[in-house]
Amino acid sequence: MNNASVTSSFDATTPAEDEPAAERPALSWLGPRPELPLSALLFIVVVGGWELAVRLLEVTPLLLPTPSAVAASLWEGIRTNTFTYHLGVTFYETIAGFALGAGLGLVLGAVIAQFPLVERTLYPYVVAFQTIPKVAIAPLFVIWFGYGMSSKIVITATIAFFPVLANTVVGLRSVPSDQLELLKAFTASRWQVFRMARIPHALPFIFVGLDVSIVLSVIGAIVGEFVGAQAGLGYLILQRTFSMDTAGMFAILILLSAMGLGLHWLVHAVQRKVVFWAEDERQRISGA
Repeated sequence: MNNASVTSSFDATTPAEDEPAAERPALSWLGPRPELPLSALLFIVVVGGWELAVRLLEVTPLLLPTPSAVAASLWEGIRTNTFTYHLGVTFYETIAGFALGAGLGLVLGAVIAQFPLVERTLYPYVVAFQTIPKVAIAPLFVIWFGYGMSSKIVITATIAFFPVLANTVVGLRSVPSDQLELLKAFTASRWQVFRMARIPHALPFIFVGLDVSIVLSVIGAIVGEFVGAQAGLGYLILQRTFSMDTAGMFAILILLSAMGLGLHWLVHAVQRKVVFWAEDERQRISGA
């Protein structure tokens, strides 16, 4: 074997060292998941800048507390179990309202997608109800269902209902016509078409609706607690507002954000397990 063949064989089995910079990962020095250190850096910059600005400008804590004061209030509320109890109440209202609204949205969306007559008859009323601000009708629900959890669950369900309904209808109608014609050619029943074609195509859409819905459910629970409640984080925010405890209000907002983010991650985790083929396709496209 001559030198030329040896050189060509070596070049074919080893990566080129003069790879263009555009083809290399832009932030490879941050590790395999650069979003983690970047997110931590952003958090440090924002919180540090906030603390420094409040102290240098001598902003009164009544208007804007320092992050250290918010952290102290958060720790105190957790240590005394004040936040724990109210967080549990709001979490239960959120999950129960989400389950009720999402379940109703799935069922009604499936019916509307299957029967055009139902859509023409019922869907305009659903859209009209959705356009009504839930804050405006929340006092009615409190009058009808009382100051307990029931009214908060109903308010949350009305907010969580429509995103799931709309995405279910769109998803069930997203099946390519050639697949429907193929199943009908093999004498598939309406239920078999629904189970084997419509549901798999609708699942990615449905999970988008569930993701939006569960985040909005947190807002729905707080809206209900603002109108009238005996417990919950919204009720606690009103108490801290009356006592001018701005740091305590910020601490409660952090708890609400953490709860909403955790529920968002939970829906995404379930989606990766259920709609695994969509996740594999997304990874294939991103790696191409």
